[in-house]
Amino acid sequence: MTLAIFDLDNTLLGGDSDYLWGKYLVAEGLVDGPFYERENQRFYDEYRSGRLDIHEFLDFSLRPLAEIPTAQLLVLRERFMREQIEPIMLPAARKLLDHHRQRGHLLLIITATNQFVTAPIAAALGVEHLLATDPEMINGRYTGRVAGTPTFREGKVKRITEWLQQHGHNLADAWFYSDSHNDLPLLELVPNPVAVDPDDTLRVHAEAKGWPVISLR
Repeated sequence: MTLAIFDLDNTLLGGDSDYLWGKYLVAEGLVDGPFYERENQRFYDEYRSGRLDIHEFLDFSLRPLAEIPTAQLLVLRERFMREQIEPIMLPAARKLLDHHRQRGHLLLIITATNQFVTAPIAAALGVEHLLATDPEMINGRYTGRVAGTPTFREGKVKRITEWLQQHGHNLADAWFYSDSHNDLPLLELVPNPVAVDPDDTLRVHAEAKGWPVISLR
């Protein structure tokens, strides 16, 4: 079966859910506002420039999951979905997902953003298969640490390779849609890479390679 693989932030969404979650925690007064907002912006800028230390970022971004009670987190996430995510869900992205469904393709979202934030987004988009960075949970509470390999850069290749082996699929005829040069390791691996509203680095690379460049905005 042909796989249609999608990055999430700034690809299927008209924004970055990880960054917005950080800003939401600040707005709700649940983290040290000035410090958290400054660091959240720094990490986002480093991601966009290709300089992000993913483990340093995860130490920062997963800590509130450990510090806020799980029941409160779930209520927060529901409001976050309604107030921050639904407004940036792109109609053209839904049409693209439907296009691949109608062709009988198997849809999968792969994102560096953690599973807690992204699971309800994938569900809202009707995509059953999600590979995201997994926050560690012990005895029903998040620890603030990451479990396994983060789905970032080469980590996306590692995680999807493991997923393919587990599910008996392969990347023959696979598609991958992304906005970010951080996804070049996986884009280079699939037969059908597509740059979606790409950053400048990815746009130059895609044009040099003759890859399709599309917009969902």
